[in-house]
Amino acid sequence: MIQFLWIREVDRVGIDYRAAEAVKSEVPTPCYIVSESLLRKNLEILRHVCDETGCKILLAQKAFSMYHFYPLIGSYLDGVTASGLYEARLGYEALCKREITDISGKTKRCENHVYAPAYTAAHMDALLDICDHIVFNSFGQWEKYRERALAAKKACGIRINPAYSTQEHAIYDPCAPGSRLGVTLENFREEQLEGLSGLHFHCLCEQNVDALAATVRAVEEKFGKYLYRMEWLNLGGGHHITREDYDVDGLIALIRYVQDRYGLHVYLEPGEAVALNAGFLVTEVLETVRSGSVDNAILDTSAACHMPDVLEMPYRPPLCGSGEAGRKAYTYRLGGPTCLAGDIIGDYSFDQPLRAGDRLIFGDMAIYSMVKNNTFNGMPLPDIVALSGDGTWEVVRHFGYEDFKMRL
Repeated sequence: MIQFLWIREVDRVGIDYRAAEAVKSEVPTPCYIVSESLLRKNLEILRHVCDETGCKILLAQKAFSMYHFYPLIGSYLDGVTASGLYEARLGYEALCKREITDISGKTKRCENHVYAPAYTAAHMDALLDICDHIVFNSFGQWEKYRERALAAKKACGIRINPAYSTQEHAIYDPCAPGSRLGVTLENFREEQLEGLSGLHFHCLCEQNVDALAATVRAVEEKFGKYLYRMEWLNLGGGHHITREDYDVDGLIALIRYVQDRYGLHVYLEPGEAVALNAGFLVTEVLETVRSGSVDNAILDTSAACHMPDVLEMPYRPPLCGSGEAGRKAYTYRLGGPTCLAGDIIGDYSFDQPLRAGDRLIFGDMAIYSMVKNNTFNGMPLPDIVALSGDGTWEVVRHFGYEDFKMRL
C-alpha cells in the first residue's frame, strides 16, 4: 500500500529556491511566485513521455489554472482538461480556441476535455460549443446527453471505476466503497457502448508508476474486453511524473504496452506534475508573540486562506532555510493573521531569531493554492507573480477589496 503522506514528504526533496530568493525582497507580500524555468523543466519531462510513446498529456486545471502560462504549457502538452464549465471555458479562451506553435515549430490546436460527476442541461449546451472530449460519469448521463453530444461530433467517453484503491485516504480515493465517481463493473452496460469512443479512469493521488501499473491490471481484469472496442483510454491524473523518484521509463513502458495490446491511444491528465515545485509563496513576519513555552510568528499569509491544503490534507509545507521543530536554535509556530485559532502552518526552526519584517519562502505553492484559496475574514488574496527565465518578474494579478466584496 502506498502511503500518501510519505509521498508528500518526497515532494520536498530538491526544491530549488534560488529564483525566489533572488526576488523575495522586491516582490509584494504575500504573493505566489511561479517560475517559468522550473515550469519548463517539468514540461520537458512530460513532453519526453509524449515523444517516446505517442500518448497525449493534458493539464488538469483543477490543480493549476494560472492561465498566464497556458501558451507555454500548450507548446509542450496537448491541451487541458476541466472538471466543469468554468474550467472548460478558461481552457478554451486561454489556449484551445486558437492555433499555437509547439516547441518543434509546428502549428497545432490544443484539445479541450471535460469530465464531471453530473452535468446540468444549461452547462451541457455551453460545453458542446467549446469542448472536444466529453466524459460522462454514468450511463444515465450518457443516455441523457448522447444524441446532443454525437450530433455535435464530440468524442465521448465513460468513466469507469475499477474499485481498486492504491492509497488509504478516503477523501482522495475515487475507488473507496460507495464512491459516486465512475461506473463499477456491476453497473456497466455493454449494450449502451455505441457512440462511445473511449474509457476514462482516475484512481491515483500523487503516486508513482507502480500504483498506475496495479490499477491498469485491475482495469484489464474487469474491463479489458471493452478496451478492444475503444479508440482511446484516458488514464486520468495523480501521476507524479516530474517528481525526482518517479519511474519515467516504467511509465513509458506501461503506456506502450496498453497502446500496443489494445490498439488505442492513451491520454494522461496530470495536474500537479505540470507545476510541481515550480511555485512559491513569499510572506512577511508581522509580529512575534510568546505564549507559555511557544514562540509564535504571525505572518501576512494564512494557512486557512492562502494554502488550505495545509489544513485539509493536512501537511507541513516546505520552508526555505528552516528545519523541523528543535533542529535549529530558534523554533517558532508560524500562523496566519485571521481569527481562526487553528490557522497554523506548522512549527519550524531557524538559525536566527525571527523579527518583524523578515521574509520567508514556502515551496510547493503552485499546485492547489491559487485554485483553492479564499477570503475568510476579508483576507486579501496574494498577488500572483510570474518569474521569467532571465530573473525578471511581473505581477500578473493583483487582488483588492472588490475581489472580496464581489463574492458576497
